[in-house]
Amino acid sequence: MNAERDVRNGDAASATPVSGTGDRAGDVTGEVTEGVTKERELGSRAPGFIKASRTLHLSWQVGVFIVGLAVVVAGIIMLPLPGPGWLVIFGGMAIWATEFVWAQLVLRWTRRKVTEAAQRALDPKVRRRNIILTSAGLVIIAVLVGIYVWKFGITMPWKIHE
Repeated sequence: MNAERDVRNGDAASATPVSGTGDRAGDVTGEVTEGVTKERELGSRAPGFIKASRTLHLSWQVGVFIVGLAVVVAGIIMLPLPGPGWLVIFGGMAIWATEFVWAQLVLRWTRRKVTEAAQRALDPKVRRRNIILTSAGLVIIAVLVGIYVWKFGITMPWKIHE
C-alpha cells in the first residue's frame, strides 16, 4: 500500500521493486520486443481518480479483495465438485492482481512455471516416453478387459434385472 502512495506522490523510482538480478521490476511494460516478452509494471491498475483519494483507493482495494476472495472460494469449492476449479481460482488471482503486487508476482511465477512445463512436455524425448507409457497402459487395460470377458462373458458385475 505504501508503494502506491509513493507512486501517487511522484516518487515512482522508489516504489519500483528491485529483483534479485538488480533489474527494476517496474521497467517492463507487457509488450513483446524482438522476441522478448516484457511484463507489465507492478502496482495498482485502478483508475487515476480512485488513486487520487487515499480513502477511495483503500475502499477500492477492499472491494477488489472481497470480489477476488469470493471467486477464489468458489474455485476451491469447485475442486471436488464438477466445474473448472483451478481456472476459477486463477481467475480470482487475476482479479486480485489488478490491485495487489503479491498477486501479480504469484501470477508471474505461475505463468513462468506453466511455460516451463509446456516446453518440457514438447521435448521430443519426453513426448516419446509419454507415448510409450500411454500405449503400455492401454495394452494392459485391453488385456485385463479381455481376461474379464473371456472368464465371465459380456455380463456386467451388477444384477440390473433383480
